[in-house]
Amino acid sequence: MFILDHSSLLLAAPRNVFTAIGLPLVVGMYSGSYTPKAANGKWYNSLRFPPFRAYNSVFPFAWGGLYIAMGYASHLAVRAYDSAFLPEDLNATSTGIALYYGQLALNVIWSPLFFVKKTPSFALVDATLLTATTMWMTKVLHKPTGGATTYFLLPYCAWLSYALYLNAGVVFLNKDRNVPKDD
Repeated sequence: MFILDHSSLLLAAPRNVFTAIGLPLVVGMYSGSYTPKAANGKWYNSLRFPPFRAYNSVFPFAWGGLYIAMGYASHLAVRAYDSAFLPEDLNATSTGIALYYGQLALNVIWSPLFFVKKTPSFALVDATLLTATTMWMTKVLHKPTGGATTYFLLPYCAWLSYALYLNAGVVFLNKDRNVPKDD
């Protein structure tokens, strides 16, 4: 059984709705700061992409909304944790909050893996773990939050599934190509 201490630092930021939303926004902006330069570079523009790729201009807006939603879901999870009476709800919210930070860490390293290191295969491993962790977190938090977190996390799960498809497509479509590494 995994139970967080009520004074844990992992609970402090999400207790306040503004820091709950601000944390993933700041982390996401930092991680995404690598993207614009790389998206205009020779390496990225020489890649083959699978069908149904969104325009590059869509990604910052989509991610911004998803970071706000995931941050608010973390706030709801901590509220459920703070009011939990049943041991299974306390355990589920503790696990869900730990998974939240795990997926946030996986989220932040994807862009450097893909855009800075130019390693779509490693980014694909990260994207797979990120998607699985987020889906697990969504499932774990559903019952103790009365489904409230699910409304905010399902769009994130859907977007991660789409991002996983795009990343897998890049790996598959470029596996036998000599893609230039330097910009």
